[in-house]
Amino acid sequence: MKRTIIHIDMDAFFASVEERDNPELKGKPLVIGALPDERGVVSTCNYAARKFGIHSAMNIKEAYRRCPNAVFMHGDMKKYEQVSIQIHQIMLKFTDKIEFVALDEGYMDVTGSLRLFGGAEKIGRQLKKEIFETLGLTCSVGISYSMMGAKIASEEKKPNGFFVIEDEKALTELIFKRSVRVICGIGSQTEKKLKEFGISTVEDLLKAPPQLIKTLGKAGEDMLRLARGRDDREVIAENISKSIGREYTFQQDVEDKDVLKDTLLLLSGDVGTRAKQKGLYGKTVTLKIKFSDISTITRSKSRDITNSAKKIHSYACELLDEVRILKPVRLVGVTLGNLTETKEEDGGQISLFEELDGTNVQQEKINALEDTVFGLSLKYGKNILKTGKELEVQQKFKKN
Repeated sequence: MKRTIIHIDMDAFFASVEERDNPELKGKPLVIGALPDERGVVSTCNYAARKFGIHSAMNIKEAYRRCPNAVFMHGDMKKYEQVSIQIHQIMLKFTDKIEFVALDEGYMDVTGSLRLFGGAEKIGRQLKKEIFETLGLTCSVGISYSMMGAKIASEEKKPNGFFVIEDEKALTELIFKRSVRVICGIGSQTEKKLKEFGISTVEDLLKAPPQLIKTLGKAGEDMLRLARGRDDREVIAENISKSIGREYTFQQDVEDKDVLKDTLLLLSGDVGTRAKQKGLYGKTVTLKIKFSDISTITRSKSRDITNSAKKIHSYACELLDEVRILKPVRLVGVTLGNLTETKEEDGGQISLFEELDGTNVQQEKINALEDTVFGLSLKYGKNILKTGKELEVQQKFKKN
């Protein structure tokens, strides 16, 4: 049976959610990310802002220079995550073969659902209808025989688009004259490298001498195969995240390790909460530090499997203690990696010394307390309970 893949991509997702919740923002250039007087970049922006050449990852100062009359605001990731969950629930009505690649983006293999729902186009249009009627948001839907085809199709008519690419012939005809960047997996560095060989477009790649493709190795073979419209990748359902992380950019550079540890406390709390929400545990904690000269270092430590905020913070602080802070710090971050859905209770075996000195009992109490707080947060809201230390640190941040 011919495979049928749908790719769904929300239109300017963060900005659209803010416009929905505050109608006064509609029609105005809207930039989500840092504020103009802060350090940072554009997370996303609406289509009105994009007319000024503003785009994701642009320095916020440059975005302000291009459009000083735009509305600049911080994002609300918790709100966007909740809306994303609602989108995923609507998608699951049509198939359980779904690969979520971002909060606002996912692939659906609907091959086995076509007869039940009357075909791919009916599924795609019903998806758009339910998302708009339920959430007040528009999305672009692409339908094709492959993942790359569906992705390209969803981008073809944005925003609020709908497009179908039937087969390999239709795909290659569509992208023949376009930049090689249209091919899945080709980023700016690969594009630059290909230009050195005189390859700028898909046409150039398809007409490249075989010996040139051979010099590019397996990567060259893969690019050529995709340029011909051949993509056999499968939609992988319930793909577990590789890591969960959070970072913070200081408005003024920091040299005090105590301030860094206070910041890591709040970041670790957020990482632990998100891991619990997803039912995930990790055994590797990574500390990220970006200095004032933009140089960056990372340090990792693999220990007991956990999603405890207290343990994540403890491991992050251990890593920080091993770093000599010779330059002011611009950004600090913490990530929980090597994730799994299986909880091996704190590494499995309990040592005799832990039993004797009560270490394991104490940790069980900490875990129980965190689980209780997490349960209350789910029921009453994230900020319903804070430790004294967290409140103290938050007050420091507000003053600064």
